Amino acid sequence: MTTTPPENSPVTRRRLLVGAGLAAVAGSAAMAAPADAAPPAGQEKDLPGSLSASDPVSVPTVDGLHLQFGADASREMVVSWHTLQPVAAPRVLLGDGHGNFAKAVAATTKSYVDAKSGRTVYAHHGVLDGLAPSTGYLYAAVHDGATPEFGTFTTGPSGRARVTFTSFGDQGTPTLGKKQAGTNAWVNDNLGSPAAGDTTGGVERIQPMFHLFNGDLCYANLATDRIRTWWDFWTNNSRSARNRPWMPSAGNHENELGNGPIGYGAYQTYFQVPEASGQNDATRGLWYRFTVGAVRVISLANDDVCYQDGGNSYVHGYSKGAQKAWLEAELSAARSDRDIDWIVVCMHQVAISTANNFNGADLGIREEWIPLFDTYGVDLVVCGHEHHYERSHPIRGQQHNQTLTPVPAATNTQTVDTTQGTVHMVLGGGGTSAPSNQLLFTPPECRVIVSVTAPDPSTGKRAPVYVHEPAPWSAVRDAANSYGFGAFDVDPGSPGGQTTMKVTYYNVTGVGGGLEAFETFTLSRPRSDSRH
Repeated sequence: MTTTPPENSPVTRRRLLVGAGLAAVAGSAAMAAPADAAPPAGQEKDLPGSLSASDPVSVPTVDGLHLQFGADASREMVVSWHTLQPVAAPRVLLGDGHGNFAKAVAATTKSYVDAKSGRTVYAHHGVLDGLAPSTGYLYAAVHDGATPEFGTFTTGPSGRARVTFTSFGDQGTPTLGKKQAGTNAWVNDNLGSPAAGDTTGGVERIQPMFHLFNGDLCYANLATDRIRTWWDFWTNNSRSARNRPWMPSAGNHENELGNGPIGYGAYQTYFQVPEASGQNDATRGLWYRFTVGAVRVISLANDDVCYQDGGNSYVHGYSKGAQKAWLEAELSAARSDRDIDWIVVCMHQVAISTANNFNGADLGIREEWIPLFDTYGVDLVVCGHEHHYERSHPIRGQQHNQTLTPVPAATNTQTVDTTQGTVHMVLGGGGTSAPSNQLLFTPPECRVIVSVTAPDPSTGKRAPVYVHEPAPWSAVRDAANSYGFGAFDVDPGSPGGQTTMKVTYYNVTGVGGGLEAFETFTLSRPRSDSRH
């Protein structure tokens, strides 16, 4: 016997709304549909409850569903997905926590042609604004003929409130696509490993409001099939990113030869991040900022200032100073804002590392970014690039030497006053098959890239020139474990008092994202509203 849901149940309302007037939203930004509308004749098979599409052979599915915050996380969210062919009427259906859909928003489509395969990727972005702060929503992404894919999200708070986020870099994919020559081992060609799936599972155990992804997302630039690698990346991460924003920074492996003016065309197509001044078509989306509660997050693209030649093309200096000018203006504004307590920078390459025979630290970051972090009191920098876990003491100022060695301002490893200096965290254990935790110098020292050679005629690559330095800034390292991520719990404290950020670094212990806490420490600073 078939049971018919009550007329006003969430299931009934959802089916009616998706199958009714929402299918015709191709040309409007948003529209409301009556809760009691009936599906037009012949469209019943397009209802989500049927789990079928109207034309499953020729219409692509909704793939890679993921979220990004707008500049104001309390009111803005972007829903994104992608296809390998054009679609009709891509749109996002917005509902409340009870499954009542009352709004549809047309998605815009961006595309890029992958220079290696000649194939075109289409990414569809639906911008939701005017949302209520600290509110849970249900949504569906759909285009004509496809089965809707559902997700949920919670908007950020308006004003100070508890906020939890996570962060790692350097993931790759968990897929193993080919047999390693001369062995019985299966590997992939984009530096991924099965651990790349475990770290996503670990993030979901924490259930953060958002995740910061510190560059080198899937290493598609190394892959035989770059589009397949991006597909595998999103297949792995959509299970988390469809329910909480994954906010990225661009790493050197997002630089794909021929894709866009300076190689970031794929990255710029898959993500729609908040707009920022000083950008053009070549640099769109490579730096941005957003605010969650009293936390201002600033995402930077370090290839602009780094000396290392680490991507498919050498793009050092591509913004011609525009990114640095934007950064200084943003840092100044954030530190003078009485509603902003914490400034967190998300970027890929590092200013500190004690790994031997790996990438090393880059003098370009120390020259261009570190003085600004010092001047405006950045609290925390999360990075990747080095494939291990490490953090610095709070640093403030630099030695007057060839490597501009950062100066530790304090050495307490349990409680850190970030008004004294900036804590840098290397979080490169996202899943890559090339970890660096077994390469750490003992005692700690650092290899700093101070310049590069002329291009090698046979490869076109510029070799790094290294200078070694002691590492008085090194606080805590994990030499025993390869994979993990940071979790950050912000407590706003009381008006006029202190605010704290509890930081836990978790080792990911295996299948399903099992977690073991490696260390916990606390960052602290006065609330900005305590200033007179």
